[in-house]
Amino acid sequence: MKDVRLEDLGGGVRIAVSREYGFGTDAVLLADFAKPSARQRVCDFGTGCGIIPLLWMRENPPVHTYGIEIQEGAFPLLNKSLEINNELSQRLSFFNADLRELKGLIPSNSLDLISCNPPYKKAGAGAASPELSRGMARHELSCTLEDVIKAAKPLLKFGGRLCMCLRPERTAELISLMHEHNLEPKRLRFVQQRADTPPWLVLVEGRKGAKQGVTCLPVLTIESAQDEYSCEYKEIYKLYGAAER
Repeated sequence: MKDVRLEDLGGGVRIAVSREYGFGTDAVLLADFAKPSARQRVCDFGTGCGIIPLLWMRENPPVHTYGIEIQEGAFPLLNKSLEINNELSQRLSFFNADLRELKGLIPSNSLDLISCNPPYKKAGAGAASPELSRGMARHELSCTLEDVIKAAKPLLKFGGRLCMCLRPERTAELISLMHEHNLEPKRLRFVQQRADTPPWLVLVEGRKGAKQGVTCLPVLTIESAQDEYSCEYKEIYKLYGAAER
């Protein structure tokens, strides 16, 4: 692959990324929002370069983590990350698969958590990317929000969580779909750059079989009034930031 580079995520974990398959702030925030425990079995849908599973490997890694990615082009990176983090390879499994066709790949009712950073725009909404990999990451070319929810439901245990991030304008759509498929929305958090700017991201958690009632968490602000990163944002990034230094 061209342009492959290694990034240190902290905690002794490194990741292989490229210009075509990288990650952004939204993935880091989703990994923190979902945050599995060491006793759990978890999965990341549309894992891309594997950033969310690898962030979970830094402290108290889950018993086992699966990553599902439909794009074959990402797999040399995923295999490289497994190679350079060899001690974690028994805890990680990456599958080149369509999340709409997972029957038999992961046992039903076996997962405590599924995360997904889905395409933010519907097919045909906004300018199309000339690169297929970026187009699939940004637009619903290979799956829709409902596809994600339908795929997650049979894999989750009763009480298992589906955690997703999305643009705020699709919040009502996501909550409605979760409710419709018995993944009841339980936690919601908006993210904004500064206190005087509108949110650019929403984090939502649904629980399988849960009762109705959602907790709206305080807004996560990226920057303080002094144009410095907020204390909470720096805490989320602490290991990654320490590695960069």
